[in-house]
Formats: sequence, structure tokens, C-alpha cells
Amino acid sequence: MAETKADGANMANVTEPQAVPAVSKSPKKSEGHSIFSWLIVLALLGAWMSVGVVWFDLVDYSNIVGTLGGIYDADGDGDFDVDDAKVLMGLKEKTASVETKETPYKQADTLVKEKTEEQSQSEAGHEEDEVPQSVPVSSVDDKANILRTSDFHSFDSLETIDSTGELVREALPEKTLELSATEKQESMLFNSEEINSTPEVTLESEASPEPMPEPEHTAESVSPPETTSKTSEPEAPSDTITESAPVQESAPEATAETEAKKKKPKLFNKFDKTVKAEINAAEKLRKKGKAEEALRAFEALVQKYPQSPRSRYGKAQAEDDMAEKLRSNEMLLKAVNTYKEAAELPDAPADLIKASLKRRADRQQFLGRTRGSLATLERLVQIFPEDTALKNDLGVAHLLVGDNNGAKRVYEEVLAVAPNDGFAKVHYGFILKSENKIAESIPYLRDGLQSGAPGTDDGRFYFHLGDALQRMGDANEAYHWYETGHQHGHFASVWQRSLYNVQGLRAQPWWTPKETGFTDLVRMLERNWMTIRDEALAVLDTSRGLFMPEDENLRETGDWGQFTLWQQGRKVTSACQSVPKTCAFMERYPEATSCKRGQIKFSVMQPGTHVWPHTGPTNCRLRMHLGLIIPRTGCRIRCTNQTRAWEEGKVLIFDDSFEHEVWQDADTFRLIFIVDVWHPELSQSQRHSLSPI
Repeated sequence: MAETKADGANMANVTEPQAVPAVSKSPKKSEGHSIFSWLIVLALLGAWMSVGVVWFDLVDYSNIVGTLGGIYDADGDGDFDVDDAKVLMGLKEKTASVETKETPYKQADTLVKEKTEEQSQSEAGHEEDEVPQSVPVSSVDDKANILRTSDFHSFDSLETIDSTGELVREALPEKTLELSATEKQESMLFNSEEINSTPEVTLESEASPEPMPEPEHTAESVSPPETTSKTSEPEAPSDTITESAPVQESAPEATAETEAKKKKPKLFNKFDKTVKAEINAAEKLRKKGKAEEALRAFEALVQKYPQSPRSRYGKAQAEDDMAEKLRSNEMLLKAVNTYKEAAELPDAPADLIKASLKRRADRQQFLGRTRGSLATLERLVQIFPEDTALKNDLGVAHLLVGDNNGAKRVYEEVLAVAPNDGFAKVHYGFILKSENKIAESIPYLRDGLQSGAPGTDDGRFYFHLGDALQRMGDANEAYHWYETGHQHGHFASVWQRSLYNVQGLRAQPWWTPKETGFTDLVRMLERNWMTIRDEALAVLDTSRGLFMPEDENLRETGDWGQFTLWQQGRKVTSACQSVPKTCAFMERYPEATSCKRGQIKFSVMQPGTHVWPHTGPTNCRLRMHLGLIIPRTGCRIRCTNQTRAWEEGKVLIFDDSFEHEVWQDADTFRLIFIVDVWHPELSQSQRHSLSPI
């Protein structure tokens, strides 16, 4: 660099002439050369300085770290350091800002777990909603259901049906562990759209719908049809169950006029408005799906403002979200109790009370706490006696606890003030049908379905309306409603009207042993039919009371008795003690004894018996009939449009999810052995996870 400066000086000296002719303009030329030369010198100096910085590390970056504050935070890490200097000098590419702090989810997980442990005992004494020590998942007698994460449609969901004969979901839960349900079409769970749909909960400044999980439960008496949103699921892999509630078509889209009339819930009281910014900040976390952070924020607000209904309600919602995320019944029970606390605080707005208690009732239903849900809805109706939608929900709650009379009274009250309420009509018609008031039920069921009201488009109502019409001799209109139900996605076809289905299974009314793949079982039954017959005859003595009358209201006339050995995959030990050889034969065939959606039983039908056209509840089984005592003439069975007769020592196989009908017009009794087996296309994992029926 010293040499460069010297050369520049010499060049300047050369431009000074010793003698200048009179006409020469040398001085100006000399000045121009001087400026140009200095520019070259400066450029060369800059180049050499860059080389020196890069290759000889002439700049000490550490000496300038922090001196420029946050002005030149070039790499986005929040301060000015060596990396920033390198970025500014072009020696390093700028990177996107990265959060270096520990993610709040990890902290939240720990805090929530600790909070759960601390509260599990302190909240254990809350009325009927105490936290259970454990929640069994497999028992068919338990009413509590483990939360799932995908299947969220509505509580009490059964199983959906698509055009092939189906089954689905979604969740808190995912798909869905279901609890037991009887085989009776009259005794199926049902779900009310109004109960499942919690009022939209929003910040006052913005509205967004609240996601809603859905549950499933057991019904004890005559349970109504459930109503769930219409869904369609693709065919599942062989080991995947795509089962869910019978689909319900959503209500027609609201018009602009109705939307304008729809009022946003008022969830803030006067005090809450003074701390609205803090509440909205916590709610924003919840809306973004940051459940742990939202829960901590609302817990802090509740501690800071214990009389704030909106803060308490937000805490309940955050606990609800956490229950879904953790699949925790314990956390959901905390939410159930917090919803109650929010509704009971002084000065709680009416809309907040309604939203809190409706959500509480829904979550209680989800957990199988049907009586607790009933009490919550009764309280709601007391507070809002003019709200017919709440009364409709209350009627559903009565049905779910088996109180048909209570439900009937509620719907009579609704229809007295709102005679065109479609939801009340279909449910009232359903109750009349369950009371065997066939003719009276038809107009209510028909009018309710034709109303198109939310909660009416359910497979159960189409099923029972068609059945009632068939029994009244109006087959044409009956099949019109079956076809309508099929078009709405509730039935696989007009003939196949089961409601608990798995999608994609082969569907045909009659089967051969080879088609089922259970040829060994068929051979065993036909080889040992006389031994099985003799044991059945030994217990047929009516004085012993082993054969119980058919109790599903399927008979038009006559006597029909059954003696059950296996029910829902469980052996009836006391019954097998009476027919030990028959039970010993069956023990070797798990396709029958493990069939949770079927039975193994003897069936005796006396002369003069007619069984109405009907369908079984599921497409997951096939039914074998082994003839034991068959009169020569007068006994026949129709499945779809094919009629066949039994033979002694021979097995008939059919799919009872298709419509079938039986006549016994002989002079003596008919005795058969019924064996239900899993549908051969169900995988082992599906057979294990499907709910009992």
C-alpha cells in the first residue's frame, strides 16, 4: 500500500511541466489528470482494504458487538452481534427470525398435568360429576365412554350408512368406541341436533363456531333414533372401522334475512367489559388452538377476578379443549363442573348461562351421565321456559334415560304451543310407535319428516314410519319412505335398512357355506343336528320357563320363544348347563361365539305365527338357521324377494340386515337353531373393536 501511494505522487509530479508554450492549456489538463488519478487511487485502496478484511481478519468484530444496539439486528436474533456484522458486510446470508425460547407447549403440558393432579381430589366432591378413578373402555355395561379425537359429530352417535352400507366419524374422540345397544330397532340410541349444537361462543369483536365433539351412549329403555350430521366416508382399509351414527342431512342454508335476525350471544356483563382486553387475549390463544396457554391464562383470570362469569366460562372451554387434546375424561369432568360454576355466578348474562348449561348437558351426555344431563336441561327449561328448543332437548334427555312418559309429556307441551314443530313431531311419533300405537304414530312421523326441521332427517324416523305403514297395509307408501331414506344416505338400499354398518362389506341376501368361508362350522352343525335337537327338546318344556317370548314387537300374531346361549359374544353359562353338548360343539368356532353383534339361540315358533317384515340392526353379521323340527308344509322365510323353506339337518344362511319376513302356518311347532357369525370380510381387528349389539 505504501508503494501505491508513492506511485501516485510521482504521477502527480510528472504532470507539472517545466516550460509551458504560450498557447498551451496544460494547467487544465494537469488538473483533470490529478482528479482522475485520485479516484483510481481511492478505488484501489477500497479493493485492497476489502482483501485485507477478508483474508487477514483486520477487523475485530467482537469490539463492536452491542455498540449499535438493536438498530442493525440483521440476523433477526434480537440483538447486534458478530453474526449481524457479518450479515451487514455481506459475509453471511440473512436468516429468518427463529424463536429461541422454550416452546410454551412443553411448559403447559407440565403445568396442566400438575394442575390435573392437584384438582382431581379437590373437585371430586362435585355433585354427581365426581372424577372417576378409572374409566373402562371395553365393558358393554359401562355408560362412561373414553374420549376420542376424530369422531366429533354429536353425542349418542350410532353408526352411519352410506350408499354401500357403511360406517364412520370423526371426534373428542376419534372413531369411536361405542357402548352396548340392544338389537331392537325400537331400542337404539338417538341424538338431538339441538342438544349437540352448543350456541356459538365468541369474543364480542369476532365470531367463530365452537367445535363440537360427539359421544355415544347406552340406552336403557326405548331409546329414540339419534340425529347426527350427514357424512360420507371413503371405504376403509381392511383393518379400519369406518363406523358411525346414522347420517342426518343438514338443515337448509339460512337465508340472508334469517342470518341478519340471528343475534350474537352477549357473554360479557358490566364488570367483564372492564377487563375485556385481558379476556380477549386469553380467548385469542384458545381460538388459535393453544389449549395449554389458554387454560393457564383463564386460570389466572379466574384467580384474579373470581366473580367474572366470562373468565370462568373461558376456563371451562379451555378445559373442554384440553380434554379433547388429551383424550381425558377427567379433564372433561372438570370442564363440566366449571361450566356449572360459570352459570351460577352473580350477574352472569342470560346468554352465557344458556351456553354454559347447554354445553354442560352435552358433555354430560358424552360421558354417559344421562341423568346428570337431564337435571341440567331441566334447570335450563326452568330458567328459559319459553324456549321450545330447550324443551325439545329435554325430551331427548328423558328418552335417553328410558323415561318415555316424561318425554311424551314434554313433547305434548311443545306441540301445544308450537303445533308445527317438526322436531317435536317426529319424536312424539316415535314414542307413539314404541307404544305400539301404529296408526297414531304415522301422521306425526310423516309431518315431522316433511317439515325438514333440523334434527328430523334421521334414519330411525324413516325406518319407523315405513314399518308403521307396512303394518297398516300401505306397502307402496312404506317403500316410498324407505327409498327416500336411502336417497338421503340412511339406508344402503331399500331392502337393506340396517343402521349399524361397516362400509364396503359384501351385501347379498342369501349366502352359501362356501361363500362365507365357514364351511367347517356348517359341516359340524349338520353332522350333529340330532344331538343339538335332542338337547333343545329336553329344555322345551314350557313349565321350566327357559324359552322366553320374543319381546321386540316383531310378531303380528302367534307365539315365538327363544332360548339364548350366547349374547353379544358372551356365553350364558346357566343356559349352557342345560344343553352342554351343544355349547361344547360351539366353543370351537370363535367366528360365532365371539360375534359381539349377534346371538346363538334356539327358536321355537308355534302354528299361526306371522313375523312382520323387518331388518336386523347391522351388516356386520350373517345368520345361520339349522333346521331341527320342521313341519312338512306351512313354514317359510322371505328375504328380499326370495322365499325359502327350512329342512331338518340343513343350514340356511342369510344376511338379516336385508328385509325378511316369516310365516308359520303349519299344524305343529317349528324348532330351529340360530347361529350368528361375523361377516367374513371383517378383519380380526375390526371384530375386536366393533361395539356390541
